[in-house]
Amino acid sequence: MNPRFHNKVAVVTGAAQGIGRSVALRMAAEGARLVLVDRSELVYELRDELLATSAEVLALTADMEKSVDCQQVMQSAALRFGRLDILINNVGGTIWAKPFEHYQVDEIEAEVRRSLFPTLWCCHAALPHMLAQASGAIVNVSSIATRGVNRVPYGAAKGGVNALTACLAMETAERGVRVNAVATGGTEAPPRRIPRNTAEQTEQEKVWYQQIVDQTIASSLMKRYGTIDEQVSAILFLASDEASYITGVTMPVGGGDLG
Repeated sequence: MNPRFHNKVAVVTGAAQGIGRSVALRMAAEGARLVLVDRSELVYELRDELLATSAEVLALTADMEKSVDCQQVMQSAALRFGRLDILINNVGGTIWAKPFEHYQVDEIEAEVRRSLFPTLWCCHAALPHMLAQASGAIVNVSSIATRGVNRVPYGAAKGGVNALTACLAMETAERGVRVNAVATGGTEAPPRRIPRNTAEQTEQEKVWYQQIVDQTIASSLMKRYGTIDEQVSAILFLASDEASYITGVTMPVGGGDLG
């Protein structure tokens, strides 16, 4: 593997499953020293897997919807490794899928807490460490669902992530910190070991979810879902020094769907 991240200290949130897990595995293979964060104790399984490869790894459980937890994570990372070079904000994801008029108020609030605040709080917590060392790269995982059906609160939260990315990049570019985002498209992934929504889907909810799938494929010029590796490759590129002259960008990775 290309040692792009040799000795770089990277915090990866939502690391226990899906894209976050694959990001951690690839970064470790490319030489990163990792801080793996998830609210699930599954993150310790990934830690043990990476320790067996002689990677340097710290695993933490935390609720990234809470500012205090994000602050503690970044402080723990700096205490363990002495610096913080890369932050991959991967926490988020649709909880419910239905037309907007069917959302309850508490569901709308929960979607925004899940898919905006972890990125907002983690950026806020990591920034002092990066500014103090005059270097750093933040990659926020967004979504092309900012233009899509049956996920209005989630799309609004990810629109906030895109705005955060652009604004923070403007504030920090001259102080050595780059901030970018990857707007992921539909992505083929194994079933989640811990689902975002444990309630069994009704027949109507299955119809609404299928509408998302159909619209996502129709909006993609390639007429397919992507793979986790295709998303991870874009995330790692923006996190690496190969993207040293790129900041403030939200890169859509959706087979031509720009979101």
